[in-house]
Amino acid sequence: MSKSPVHSPTHAIAALNLNNDDAFGDDDDEDLSPAFTREAIRQELERHLPPALEPTWDDDADSEHNTASSTGAFFSAAGVTVSPSVNGGAYGQEGEWTSPTLQSPPSGHFSRLNTSTRTEVHSDSDISPIRPGFKSLPASARKLEEERDHPYPSVIIDAPSHRVTLTSEFKPRTSDEARSSTSSPPHTEASSSASAIPAIAAAGAGVVAAVSSASAPIIAAQPQIPTSPSSSSSLPNTTSKNLLTEKPYNHKYNRSSGGPSAFEKVRSKTRPVFLPPKPRQEDDKHMADWQHMMKQSRVAAEKRRKALQDRRLVREKAIEESLHIWEREIVPDWKVVFKNPQLRKLWWRGIPTKLRASMWEKAAGNPLALSKDHFRICSSRAKRALASGVFPQDILGLIEEDVRTTLPGLHIFHPETGPLYSDLKDILYAWVVARSDEGLGYILGAARVAAMMLINLPIQNAFNVMRNLLDRHCLRSFYGGEQAKDDVEAYYRIFDTLLADGMPKIYFNFKQHQISPSAYLLDWLIPLFLNHLPFEACARVWDVLILEGDSFLFRAAIGILAVLEPRLFFPDRRELLELLQGENKPALEVAKRDGISLDGGKYEIYGVDEETLWDRIDQMEDWWKESTWTRLIQRELPDL
Repeated sequence: MSKSPVHSPTHAIAALNLNNDDAFGDDDDEDLSPAFTREAIRQELERHLPPALEPTWDDDADSEHNTASSTGAFFSAAGVTVSPSVNGGAYGQEGEWTSPTLQSPPSGHFSRLNTSTRTEVHSDSDISPIRPGFKSLPASARKLEEERDHPYPSVIIDAPSHRVTLTSEFKPRTSDEARSSTSSPPHTEASSSASAIPAIAAAGAGVVAAVSSASAPIIAAQPQIPTSPSSSSSLPNTTSKNLLTEKPYNHKYNRSSGGPSAFEKVRSKTRPVFLPPKPRQEDDKHMADWQHMMKQSRVAAEKRRKALQDRRLVREKAIEESLHIWEREIVPDWKVVFKNPQLRKLWWRGIPTKLRASMWEKAAGNPLALSKDHFRICSSRAKRALASGVFPQDILGLIEEDVRTTLPGLHIFHPETGPLYSDLKDILYAWVVARSDEGLGYILGAARVAAMMLINLPIQNAFNVMRNLLDRHCLRSFYGGEQAKDDVEAYYRIFDTLLADGMPKIYFNFKQHQISPSAYLLDWLIPLFLNHLPFEACARVWDVLILEGDSFLFRAAIGILAVLEPRLFFPDRRELLELLQGENKPALEVAKRDGISLDGGKYEIYGVDEETLWDRIDQMEDWWKESTWTRLIQRELPDL
C-alpha cells in the first residue's frame, strides 16, 4: 500500500504579512526554521500510521532506542528500515537530522532493507517475529500471522555476493487461503512483501547491508522455517521444477454413449461454420429444401440429356435419309458444296458413316503427291531401322506411351486385346520415318490422329490422308517443334484477336489471370480435339475441318470456350487451368456420382457433347467472317 509523502513538521511558523515591508526580513528566520524534535516526529508518526498498526510507546525506554524504533516503523512501510548508527547516528544529540556524507556512507544509516514488515532479524540471536518500530503485536494478531501461509517461498538475498536463494519448497495456495488473502486489508504484510520482491530483485547489487554486519543476509519476510543447506536451491531451478512437475487441471468431457452429442444437437448443416447455428427446426426445413432442389436438378439434367439424345437420333436419322442426295449430287463432284449453300449446310450436319472414308480422302486431297505405295515404302524403312537397332529409343518410348493412352474407351487399340494395336504402331513408325527426311521427330498426340484415320480408312489410305492433313500450314506449325516456334506464336495472336472480338468477357478474364492460348490451345489442336471431346462430336468436327481448312480449328476452339463460359470465372488461376485441362476435382466427383464414363473426352464431365457444341458453333454465324480470318493471316503470316 502506497503512503502519502511525509512532510517535515514545523512549529511556530510566523504568518506572512504582505502589508509589512519587512515581511522577508532577517528577523523572521528563526520563526520559519523547522524543528526536528522528538515530540514533533512522534506526532507526525501518530498522524500517518494506520489505526490497526498503532504502536505502543514506552517512555521508560532509552530515548535513542525509541527514536530508532519510531523511525524504523515510519520508514518500514516503504520496505526500508532506518536505524541510528552507533558511530554518529542518523540523529544528532538534539534530534536534528544529519544527512549522509563521505565520512558517513549510506551503510552507516540504513541497517536493513526488508521486503516486508512481517519480520525483521535484528541480530543473529533475535529471530522473534517483531515488527520494526514496535515492541510486539497482540497475541491474536501474532497467532493469525503464524497460521497464515504465504504463496511464495522464503527468499534470502545476500547483498555482498549478490546471491538469491530459497529456504523452502514452493507451496501453492489453496482456494480458501487465496480467498482469505484477497479479502485482507491492503496494508497487510503479504501485499507489501509481494510488491517489494520485484523491487529488491531489480535493485541487485545496489542493496547495502547493515552497518554493524555488512555480510548479514537480507531476508524477505516469511514464516521462519528451519531448513538444511541441502534443501536450499537457487530460485530459477526450484521454481521451474515445481511448475513443470505440477499437473494442470484439465477438464474432461465425457460424451454419452447413446444419442447425439450436445454439439450434434446444435450443429447446422446448412450454414457456414463462421455463422451462428440455426434453430433445429429451421435447419431441418432448409436441409429438406436442399435435398428437394438437388432431386429436381438431377431430374432436369436427366431430361436435358434425354432431349439431347433425341435430337442426336433425329439428326442421324435425317443424315441417313439424305444419303441419296449425297450419292446423287456430292459424291460425283464433292466441290459442288462450295457452290451450293444447301449442300454445304448438309455437309456441316455430318457426313454419313458409309461415305465418310471416301469424302475425307477426296476433301483432304493429295497436295504432297503421295503414291499408293508410299506407306509400304516408309513402313519397310521403319522395320529395317527397328531390326538394326538404329531407330531412336526415345521415340519408341514416346510412341508406346501415346498408343497406350489413345481412345481407351474404344478398346480397339489396347496393347493385348486391341485388333488395331499393331496397325497403329506401324503407321506411327512409318510417319516418323517420313518426317525424318525433314529432320522432325515424334510429337505426342499424333497417335490420336492416326487412330481416327484407321477407324474410318484402310491403313494405306489413312497414312496418306494423315500426311496431307497434317501438312496444312497451321497443323504443320504445331507439329513442327522448335523450327516453327514463330509461326505458332503468330497463330496464338490470331486466336487472341478472334477471342477478343467474339467473346470479350472470356478474353478479359484470361488476361486478368495471365492465361495465354498456349496454356490450352496446343493440347486441343495437336490431337485435333480427340483428348477433350466425345468421339461422335470429334468425328463431326473432323468432317467440317477437312472441308473448311485451318480456320475451322479456331472456330471450334472458340465454340468449346463458349460451352465452358459459365465455368470459366474462377477467382483462382490454378482452378481455371485445371478446368481447361479437364481435371477439375469437383466436376470429376459429380461425374463419378452420376455414373458418367471418364474414358471418353475430358470435357464430358462439363456437359460438352455434340449437340451443345454445335449450338455454339452455329450461333457464331452472326459475327464470324472468313474475311476476318484472311485479314489476320495476312497480318501475322504475310509469307503465306
